[in-house]
Amino acid sequence: MNQQQTLEPLSPDVINKIEHLLSELTLDEKLSMLHGDNVYDTKGVKRLGIPPFHFSDGPMGVRGEFDRQTCSYTFNTDDFATSFPCITALAATWDPQLAYETGNTLGREVRGRGKDVSLSPGINIQRSPLCGRNFEYMSEDPHLISKMCVPFIEGIQKNDVSACIKHFVANNQETRRMDVNVEIDERALHELYLPGFQAAIQEGHCMAVMGAYNQFRGEFCCQNTALMQDLLRSTWGFNGMVISDWGAVHDTKKALDAGIHFEMNVNNQYDDYYYANPLKERILSGEIKEDTIDDLIRRILEMMFRLKMMDPVHRSSGAYNTPENRKSVYQTARDSIVLLKNEKHLLPLAKDPHRTIAVIGENANRLHAFSGGSSEVRALYEITPLLGLKMYLGGNYQVNYAKGYSSDKEENQTRLFEEAIYLAKHSDLVLYVGGLNHDFDMESADRTDLKLPFEQDKLIPALLHANPNTVIINMSGSPVEMRNWVDQAHTLVQYWYSGTEGGTALAEMLFGDVNPSGKLPVTFPKALEDTPTVRFGEFPGDDTVHYREGIYVGYRYYDTFNVEPEFCFGHGLSYTDFSYHDLRINVSENDPSGPIVNVTFSLTNTGSVAGAEVAQLYVSDSECTVERPKKELKQFAKIFLQPGETKEISMQLSKEAFCFYSVPDSDWKLESGDFLVQIGSSSRDLRLMQHITL
Repeated sequence: MNQQQTLEPLSPDVINKIEHLLSELTLDEKLSMLHGDNVYDTKGVKRLGIPPFHFSDGPMGVRGEFDRQTCSYTFNTDDFATSFPCITALAATWDPQLAYETGNTLGREVRGRGKDVSLSPGINIQRSPLCGRNFEYMSEDPHLISKMCVPFIEGIQKNDVSACIKHFVANNQETRRMDVNVEIDERALHELYLPGFQAAIQEGHCMAVMGAYNQFRGEFCCQNTALMQDLLRSTWGFNGMVISDWGAVHDTKKALDAGIHFEMNVNNQYDDYYYANPLKERILSGEIKEDTIDDLIRRILEMMFRLKMMDPVHRSSGAYNTPENRKSVYQTARDSIVLLKNEKHLLPLAKDPHRTIAVIGENANRLHAFSGGSSEVRALYEITPLLGLKMYLGGNYQVNYAKGYSSDKEENQTRLFEEAIYLAKHSDLVLYVGGLNHDFDMESADRTDLKLPFEQDKLIPALLHANPNTVIINMSGSPVEMRNWVDQAHTLVQYWYSGTEGGTALAEMLFGDVNPSGKLPVTFPKALEDTPTVRFGEFPGDDTVHYREGIYVGYRYYDTFNVEPEFCFGHGLSYTDFSYHDLRINVSENDPSGPIVNVTFSLTNTGSVAGAEVAQLYVSDSECTVERPKKELKQFAKIFLQPGETKEISMQLSKEAFCFYSVPDSDWKLESGDFLVQIGSSSRDLRLMQHITL
């Protein structure tokens, strides 16, 4: 067996059982195992004890059950589940240990619902803030993605279920996602778009990969042998399963050659799938050899044994909707909230029952879990911001609500506006909860601009004028434009789609029971015209989209080209303060694999309350034969400190932290010379720095 394979070899006894089962299967039975027999299920072979595979979307919880004939929800009462914060929220915690715990909780829910594969996490780069599915993706930065997705996958797979990373590769827009051709230069591909997938496979040992809808360099991803065979299997050693996105196969033979194990779709013509009767006809005609599908069946059976599907007595049973799971998603929601501004120290709010509180904004009272596309979840319950605040404060506080705006075109926006302003003027404090919803952060469509919908850019300045004690809470899964009112807003919070316990987490953060520790995993630009896809083109392109910005995505672009963002990558405030000091760097050139750089510094909580800080380390190449970004994230650590406490932090940088991808060499390259190591609280708040020579 290939020593580079990413999954551990099976025992000789299991291999013999697999070969025996394979020899007993008829052609029709083999074919039934290769394609969907319901929206999220394949067909098993009952006479041989081979179960079907049960898949489940996605990273925000286990999706509801579907009827085989109608391909629509059954709407029974047994498929309510825990709703998780969106995957961008998880990345905003910058906490790999929490990523593991969140994955473990998701894995429990997946197994508890009787599923075998969780179709998550989504780890495509957030190339443009307009992508409708950004809330399902982690970040604009490949290092943050890699360090967060690996433990998340490990947590899922602890529960005898497989994670499935998606969408491989370059699915960075929803416009024409089914057929658009993506052209990326080789360096950008290796430096930005592949590292997360490679880490998931080689470090996280992810058992399954989902192919993307789009074309990559002229061929659909799910029938692209250069991606699926040459890169994924031969180069990376992947020996798990590859699942098509639903409806992403267009040619039977090409999909087989690419090594797609499961063809899935969203229609009930199951016998007409490319891997059903069309494949059978080509096998019977001799055009395709039956041995070809035997290799696919063998891998499917291997996965069944790895997941203990053939031995349910010894398989994890999982659990869903448990107090333990609810506590876990609360912790993720709590640690994901990003305090963007707190200029007048209005937060944390004082607990004063004599103050009247106005809660304004549709998102304060709107449920989000059961919307957005494939990530939608039939939440057992979802605590909204309004509910969370009222539950937190109890009956001695006067909390009044006004909608302020509406996503319903039939409602009178003028009346809602006037009601909100009146309430704001006659209240001691205003908590505005606005932003986007899953009509904008959604599968199958991109946004056309970054502006807030429903005339919120008119409402927010009016509220700030009506009541200076106004906290703006933006709820979204991706950046929005704030330039019309951000300078007037002294208190601003980024609150994501936060799942079952989101409202609880928000209330406790606002009143200081929780000290915010989230950091932005993506840059918030001032305006759409400031983004690299607008400056260099293209988004969303036409038949083909060219990634002409190359390696300059996210903060790599804003920092290198001196474009001021609204809020930079890695930004996030706290109710306390932290000081960085005593930087020491040691360079060792003795390791045969290349130089090792050991970085040590101290971090002190100089404030009066306990809190957590995400210390971020960036590397700059002072002189290079190719263009490089001004700086790149290479390490980070989340550290919890009591008031006055100091901890010494150690980070190690290997050779790879200083390399770039050399196109002529088709490999990573380190050029000797001077590098700058910078450490701080965000990509633009760097407190310590030192030059080193390699």
